[in-house]
Amino acid sequence: MDGRRVIHELTPLMGKDVLYIADRRKKEFTYPIHNHDVCELNFVEHAPGVKRIVGDSVEEIGEYDLVLITSPDLEHVWEQGKCTSPDIREVTIQFDFDMGDSSMFARNPFNSIKKMFEEARKGLCFPLSAIMRVYRLIDNLSTVEDGFYAVTQFMTILYELSKSDGARPLASSSYAKVSDGSDSRRVLKVKNYIAKNYMDEIRLATLADIAGMSPSAFSRFFKLHTGRTLSEYIIDIRLGVASRMLVDTAQSVAEISFSCGFNNLSNFNRIFKKKKNCSPTEFRENFQKKRIIV
Repeated sequence: MDGRRVIHELTPLMGKDVLYIADRRKKEFTYPIHNHDVCELNFVEHAPGVKRIVGDSVEEIGEYDLVLITSPDLEHVWEQGKCTSPDIREVTIQFDFDMGDSSMFARNPFNSIKKMFEEARKGLCFPLSAIMRVYRLIDNLSTVEDGFYAVTQFMTILYELSKSDGARPLASSSYAKVSDGSDSRRVLKVKNYIAKNYMDEIRLATLADIAGMSPSAFSRFFKLHTGRTLSEYIIDIRLGVASRMLVDTAQSVAEISFSCGFNNLSNFNRIFKKKKNCSPTEFRENFQKKRIIV
């Protein structure tokens, strides 16, 4: 059995269905790591200590957790971790909306939702303030018997979340294989160059020249637009690619380290552990234990 495969979940959504809502009470999380073709909004309450894995993001959740995932390739799982709660509640809402340029979501009233969907390709985690804003709507969604009203209530949930502040992406862009299309042209050109050349030495002067700026001005400009220094950004890109290779290939840690632009294995191990709270080997083993074929 190949331990590097993710379960590709077959959704209960059929044909012309729009929503699938599962409102469950349970004592533990047992479902393995998976992905699926449809989008998902997952709400968990009364489960502090549960470990949430979305792509290369691994976090311990608190009393409430709400995550939106809109990529069919992004694997995710909530697992028991340190949670000892006897009364966990999980509300999973899977939905299949046409989000193309000719769809309803391309129209002005839905701009904020469409933007949120794009961000959620990396997994989008909402703060407590946003969760409380939609808590009542999520709480009784499974009791709404009329399909039309269930969809309109869910649309309200999405809209309220899209207007909330503080949501943050979970997986890294390079791991989730998504690009940040909202960047300015200069930043986008630089990011595209880094994405193609992350395995080589990348010089500040080269990137500054691509942006048509002096190195010092470019460094300030890049941090202002991305919230990270250039070196931090490059490291994050390399770590995202390395994480994906640890999961999807059988290459050694050393081979992955050098192919991702780290010219020193011990340096790679140190940076990886600092960012991911585990060694590359532990990261690989942790994922492979959960990955099975069905």
